[in-house]
Amino acid sequence: MQFCWVTINVHDMEKSLAFYRDIVGLPLNRQFSPMPGDHIAFLGSGDTEVELIHNEKNAPAPFSQNISLGFKVESLEKTMEMLKAHGIPVLAGPFQPNPSIRFFYVHDPNGLRVQFVQDVK
Repeated sequence: MQFCWVTINVHDMEKSLAFYRDIVGLPLNRQFSPMPGDHIAFLGSGDTEVELIHNEKNAPAPFSQNISLGFKVESLEKTMEMLKAHGIPVLAGPFQPNPSIRFFYVHDPNGLRVQFVQDVK
């Protein structure tokens, strides 16, 4: 068994694509509309993708604050500067729960918590 994707039901496909493609840096692999009013996009590199789904008829359910997505970065400081330049505030952190990792949280355009994680060497 292999983990292949995580699905996020989004409020606004364009804002969500801009966040995950332009801010997080995930390549857009494919995008399609299986029926009128439904829009699906898959982003990512490697074996695991982020699937964004927007349905014009149904609003997505709110996210639990117990769920987050984590993305590894080279530098927390540079990532925080880049996010600030794009008007994305840090929600919490940075934290260093052990000597080998640091991270902080932001919200994506849908209110989902996203972690940016740096390995400490």
